[in-house]
Formats: sequence, C-alpha cells, structure tokens
Amino acid sequence: MQRRTFLKVGFLSIGAVAVQNSAYALKYYPKASNKKCAVVYSTWCGSSRDAAVWISEGMGGIADVFDVRENPDLTSFDHIVIGGSIRQMETSQELQAYIRVHKEELSKKVRGLFVVCGNMQRPVGPSEKERFIDKHLAVLCAVQNVPSRVFLGRITKCLLEPEAAKLLVNFEDYDNLKRSECLAFGKEIVQTLP
Repeated sequence: MQRRTFLKVGFLSIGAVAVQNSAYALKYYPKASNKKCAVVYSTWCGSSRDAAVWISEGMGGIADVFDVRENPDLTSFDHIVIGGSIRQMETSQELQAYIRVHKEELSKKVRGLFVVCGNMQRPVGPSEKERFIDKHLAVLCAVQNVPSRVFLGRITKCLLEPEAAKLLVNFEDYDNLKRSECLAFGKEIVQTLP
C-alpha cells in the first residue's frame, strides 16, 4: 500500500470513529407530522426505553423519544408522554427531578403517562394504576384525566447496579413487557390529541 493511501485510510477511519462517538446510538427519528410530540422516559434495565419507542410507534411514529438523562428541551413540543420504570414504589430520582424543574411547562402539555414495573410478575390491576400513576406520576406532573397505563416489565440482572442485583438474587431474568400493549397505548394517545 502506498504511503498516501495508507494515510488517507487512517484519517478517514479516525474521522469515522469521532463522528460515531458523538452520534446517538439509539436515537429514534420520528415521521414528519404537524403534531409536535415527545415521549420522555427513565429506565434501569431498558424496559421503559423499549416501551417509549413502542408507544411512539403506536402513535404512528410521530413522537421524538428522549431518555430523561439527556435533559431534553421540550419547549418546542405541544404533546408530551411521560413514563418510567418503578423501583421501590416510585420512578427514578432523575425523572422526578426533571418533572419538578419543568412542572409548569409539562403540566400544560402532558397527554399520557406510563410506568413499567415487575409487579412480582403478577398481572397489573387498578391498584397498581392508582399507586404508580394516580398517586405518584400524575401528582408529580400536576395532571388529571390523561390516558395512562401500567405495563409489566422485565429484569435483566446483568444491567442492574450491583446493589440492586443483590436484592433480586432469588429472581431469574424475565421479560413480561408486551409490544402490542405499548402500541395500543400509543394509538389511544393519538386519538385524544387536539
């Protein structure tokens, strides 16, 4: 190989790596729409991330999807769906802090709420909706009467912090999150948009 070719290939490779590192690995690109929608989530094992993307798909793929750790600027969005994983009976501290900081803005734009929880692998009922949505997430967001859903989640222990994994030593990995339920929830949200 000639020295010039070697250098060109080397610099192109370095440039490709630099660009790749600044790109979002899981960035979800929505379809064009006159409705400016966003789904914001927090997650521990990825269940809420998957639920958020599937909810957006159910909305016809029109919503941007953001991890709350990105601290997204939602001022340009008119319709927002918020959700997260439940651990120790509440959503993550990051999601709660984000909602508190942006509460006034969010309360006017929230069109849906969701949580994902293991629920000891038991079916989800009205008591879980009341506990996790009505008395927790809806209160944080200062909203009422928006579509809301509690989804069963999954545990992937290798993705948990060591302290959390120790608490689940008697549990095997499981996956009870259903894409069809998330898609249906997304469709329900779109039908309620003004």
